[in-house]
Amino acid sequence: MKKYCMLLILLWLCHSSMAQAIVKGTISDQDSNAPLVGAHILIQDTQQGTVSEEDGSFNIELFAGESGIVISHPNYESLYLNIQRDTSLNIKLKPLKIGFDTIATFDPVAYEEKISVVPTGIPLRKSNQKKAESFIHDLNPDFIYNEPHEQESLVRDPTSLNTEEYRMEQEQRPQNPWDTPFSTFSIDVDHASYSNVRRFLNNNEMPPKGSIRVEEMINYFDYTYPRPTGQVPFETTTEVSDCPWNKDRHLLHIGIQGEEIPFEETPANNLVFLLDVSGSMNGTNKLPLVKQAFRLLVEQLRPEDQVSIVVYAGAAGLILPPTSGAAKETILGALDRLKAGGSTAGGQGITLAYETAQVNFLKDGNNRVIIATDGDFNVGPSSESDLEALISEKAGQGIFLSVLGFGMGNLKDNKLELLSNRGDGNYAYIDNLLEARKVFVKSLTGTLYTIAKDVKIQVEFNPALVKSYRLVGYENRQLDKLDFDDDKKDAGELGAGHSVTALYELELYTKPIKKAPGKASVYQRQIVSKKASTGKELGMLYLRYKKPKDEESQLLSRSIANTRETLAESSQAFRFAASVAGFGLLLKGSSYADWSYQEIQQLAKTAMGKDQFGYRQGFLTLVRQLEQ
Repeated sequence: MKKYCMLLILLWLCHSSMAQAIVKGTISDQDSNAPLVGAHILIQDTQQGTVSEEDGSFNIELFAGESGIVISHPNYESLYLNIQRDTSLNIKLKPLKIGFDTIATFDPVAYEEKISVVPTGIPLRKSNQKKAESFIHDLNPDFIYNEPHEQESLVRDPTSLNTEEYRMEQEQRPQNPWDTPFSTFSIDVDHASYSNVRRFLNNNEMPPKGSIRVEEMINYFDYTYPRPTGQVPFETTTEVSDCPWNKDRHLLHIGIQGEEIPFEETPANNLVFLLDVSGSMNGTNKLPLVKQAFRLLVEQLRPEDQVSIVVYAGAAGLILPPTSGAAKETILGALDRLKAGGSTAGGQGITLAYETAQVNFLKDGNNRVIIATDGDFNVGPSSESDLEALISEKAGQGIFLSVLGFGMGNLKDNKLELLSNRGDGNYAYIDNLLEARKVFVKSLTGTLYTIAKDVKIQVEFNPALVKSYRLVGYENRQLDKLDFDDDKKDAGELGAGHSVTALYELELYTKPIKKAPGKASVYQRQIVSKKASTGKELGMLYLRYKKPKDEESQLLSRSIANTRETLAESSQAFRFAASVAGFGLLLKGSSYADWSYQEIQQLAKTAMGKDQFGYRQGFLTLVRQLEQ
């Protein structure tokens, strides 16, 4: 009898630990029936869940005590479902009606709707949350649909209480190739500006002009450039067509593609998660989203990888010593226990994180600190010069830095970008779970594994053909001509599979000229070479880079052919990159862009290509918000 009772108890315990319900299905647009990628399916009152795949499918388990799921997408009305047993769902979400007036938008992390206003100096206001409507078809009638509880949320006027910080840069100006034949800059593959701008627009707020770095907006997207095939880890491509925002100019499109390396073939990783748990991170779109994002990364790790976790608030501490990637439950358990509170000993946290990485340094592996924060460094050695010196020193020792920005109202964008640049790493802003998936799943090797460092680009323009040129963006990445050959000069890094895109506005002569217009110098005669006067080349493209463990650079070069196409004949990559660049220029209020949001949308629609993850469609949605 005792054995029988024990067996019943064991069976009951096993049953209680199993999933209460397995929910699977698809999510699509109610109007077009198109599948929705990146919709959030989260367990009610938790930060646990999943996102829909490119075909709209999802699968999630509910355990004892969990009876509801919240389904959301930044561009659609949210849905709450009460679940009682296993089921398969066909869910249709209703698109939000976007406009300049006050609108209701859904925060997919906080599970609540918030009323957002365009920053106009309006004082604090309080508004009742609207109840979400349920839009769903083909459901089993046994299911119960409950609306979320009505809540109130304070909306602060961004112009009065917003403490976010951005660095303003003077826009690039046209240059004369006779006076300045060389244009030199460091690459930039950061994506933070685009996702941050998206956050503002989805909250019905115009982004601060300092937050708009046009090159980061362009480089957010993949342009399917040709992949390298030889020993060189790069492939370059150039294209010239009409400039859509200035009918009197042409546009030079430069694309550089790095080699792709499957994650399973990369060296072992020594990763130190440096997580800000200070009081400023005590928001639903901050620390809870940090946990969700790093969960996605941990799920990708291999047994040979190791993770340490350092946190900082009033003081810094090591809460997880180096742990194998195979011990996922241990790592995730340490993440789940984190809570926010206290001041911000950012400098102390960075010091401890690098010390941890150094002690566990993998000579033949990838050593990296990954910091997640809103950028508020209030206690300790927090001056930019101190942090720059520390991080630059560690980068020289082979420990790279990735920086992830979170949250709103307190984001210190200027500091985060600076730290990533000095740490030979990358900078991303994560505004939702879909962006976390982009960084830690789709682009994992590019986020973690560097294939080239100190990558510099130099373009020499042919003065016989090019009357003037203007680099679009890259304002804070400019280098002097002599910096290109100086291996001591720091520049940007390229991750595996990453690409770099740069655009130049060109004013061209109708036919080649042989000497500089105007009066000659007393000491110099400016006459073009025979090669330049043939009119076959617009210029030369030079690329200089170092392998991750080398201190001596290598040089690549290729000519830029004087081959011009109409905009209609240009590639999808050209047209879409031009659309994104023009969008950024309009948002910045550039004096060089004579274009409209409607024209941007029209051009982008012709260059959608294979939009597997919905990123280009998301761009169109942003443009539509400003088109009216």
